[in-house]
Formats: sequence, structure tokens, C-alpha cells
Amino acid sequence: MKKAPGGATAGGRKTAAGKKAAATGKAAPAKKAVPAKKKAVPAKSPAAKKAAPDKAAPDKAAAKKAAPEKAAAKKAAAKKAGAANVTTKKAIKKKPVVVSEAATTDVQGASAVQTVSARPPAAESRTALVRRARRINRELAEVFPYAHPELDFDNPFQLVVATVLSAQTTDLRVNQTTPALFAKYPTPEDLAAANPEEVEEILRPTGFFRAKTKSVMGLSKALVENYGGEVPGRLEELVKLPGVGRKTAFVVLGNAFGRPGITVDTHFQRLVRRWQWTEQTDPDKIEAEIGALFPKSDWTDLSHHVIWHGRRICHARKPACGACPIAPLCPAYGEGETDPEKAKKLLKYEKGGFPGQRLNPPQSYLDAGGKPAPPLGAG
Repeated sequence: MKKAPGGATAGGRKTAAGKKAAATGKAAPAKKAVPAKKKAVPAKSPAAKKAAPDKAAPDKAAAKKAAPEKAAAKKAAAKKAGAANVTTKKAIKKKPVVVSEAATTDVQGASAVQTVSARPPAAESRTALVRRARRINRELAEVFPYAHPELDFDNPFQLVVATVLSAQTTDLRVNQTTPALFAKYPTPEDLAAANPEEVEEILRPTGFFRAKTKSVMGLSKALVENYGGEVPGRLEELVKLPGVGRKTAFVVLGNAFGRPGITVDTHFQRLVRRWQWTEQTDPDKIEAEIGALFPKSDWTDLSHHVIWHGRRICHARKPACGACPIAPLCPAYGEGETDPEKAKKLLKYEKGGFPGQRLNPPQSYLDAGGKPAPPLGAG
């Protein structure tokens, strides 16, 4: 018969050892308590092991749950910051606008929405700058294959007079004014001998009409007296005429004589700085630096491409970045409207479905969907 742990037999009688243990209350229970504790360890160990994971499980679950939430929060913050970089209007001097890699824009002439990311020209080598500049010109040549001087003219004399009149006004206003001027004074001899007051009245719509009258009559007299009534085809001689500077001279040379020249007007200056081709502000220095980036044979067409882009898409105050065909190459992307639909509403002339500036534009312009400008006083 087995003994009970408390020292009693199965019949309930206590043995001597049981009595002794009961009397002392120490030795016997202590010796049997050790195995009890040892048994308790394995007995409780599965429960403890089960309890420990149960206790740690909520912590791990919370940690796992918190990790994605924290990562999502960081990702959302990064996305918000990237979007802010794209949509926020910033004035740029030397540092380009940093655009999120995820920013997209609907580029005209492209088959789908392109990913646009600003390239920091600050890190560009001279070779990289030349390549980027020439690629921009090639892209613009595809967008404006019909680009041309936006002044109506039939000969070098009409072109030099129209270019002088275009100062501080639009080519459209000049084109609406010159038909009456050339109808009455078709040659340098006629304009040189004109009544100044009559000329002023014709030129009044162009603004600064008194100063312009003095210039066009003065250059007409110089042509008659010094060049036999013919417009000279050399830069050195053109800039000697009243009212004619390098810009006007290059317009005449490039478009009336086929001699390459860079026309640094207000649009050209704005865009080449915006694209970070140069940091110069002086027109002569801009002309020199940009001329060094391109073959001389490209100069005249380059001028047309840049000026046309500035008049139609890359406006001074609010560029249509979301409709820009060279957005991936532009370090200033994001200065203007980046939403494609909103940007399309900013387009001008034939790109926006409106008439152009010439009353008699080339056929290539009309074939591309361009519309002639209305005459003075029409509509």
C-alpha cells in the first residue's frame, strides 16, 4: 500500500515518521516540498510559456500594426512634400525647382502623360548643358515647324521699319498699322520726304508715335543718303541707322538676307534664363553666351523657336507647365500651372485656337491650323 504525501497510510493511521514530521513541522515536509517545487516547474512551465507569448502577442501585434502606420505616415508626408514642390509657385534664381518623381504632366506632342522631374543644371558640365540646350531646340522645332518672323513684310525696307515700330507694342498692332503706312510711303524716298504730322497720325496706334516717326523717317533719310535707298546687309552698317540696334539688325539679317543672327528680345531673355542656359541679363552678353551653345547656322531658327514658345506656352507670369512639350528638360518646371487641363487654357494663338499676329502669314502656318490676324478695327 502506498503512503500518502502527508505521512498517512491508506487507512488513515499515521506512522512514526508522520508523527515526527507533525511534531517538528520542518524536516519531512521540506524534503518533499523540493520535489514538489521541481514538479511545479515543469507543471507550470507550459502555462508560463503559453502565458509569456500571450502577454507578448499584443505588444508584437501593436508594434506590427504601428510600423505600417508609421511608414504610411512618412510616405504620406513625403508624397505631400513632393506634391507641394510641384504645385507651389517659386521664384528661381540659381537653384532649380525640385519636382517629385511622381509628378506627371500632359505634354503636347507626346503620346501619353510623361513623368517629369527637374534636372538641377547646377551640376551640369559644359557638355551636358550644350546637349540639353540643343535637344530643347530640336523639340521646339517639332512643335513649331512653321515658326517665322511675326511681322508682315515684303522687302528688307518694310521689315526694318516694322521692327523699329514693334518696340513697346505687339507685332499684331504693328501688322495692323503698317499696311496704311506702306500704301502711302512705299519706298525710303517717299517716307524720308513725308510730312511728320501725317506719319505720326498713322503710327499713333503703336504707341510712342512721335519718337517712332522720328526714327523711321530718320532711317529712311539715311538709306537714301548713304546706301542709295537700299537696306545694307551688314551688321556694322545696320546699327548705324536711327532706331536700329543689334536686335533689330539681326531680325533683318536673318529674315531678309538669310544671314544667321540671334534675336534677344524680352521673350528670348526670359526663357534662356529660365532654362538656365545663362545667368546674364545684358542682351549682348546673352547673345554671346547662347551663340556659343549652337552652330551659327541654327541661330535664326533658334530665335524663332524660343520666341514662339515664350509667346504661346512659357508665359512670363504663369507658364503653362502642364502643356509644355519640353517639361522633362526644364529646370523651372513647376513655376506655372502643372495641371494639364488648366494649363491648356493658358495657351495662346494657334496653340489655343486663336488667330495669330500676322495678317498675311506663310502658307505653312495656315496649313498647320493657324489663323490670320484681323485687320485694324475689325472685331
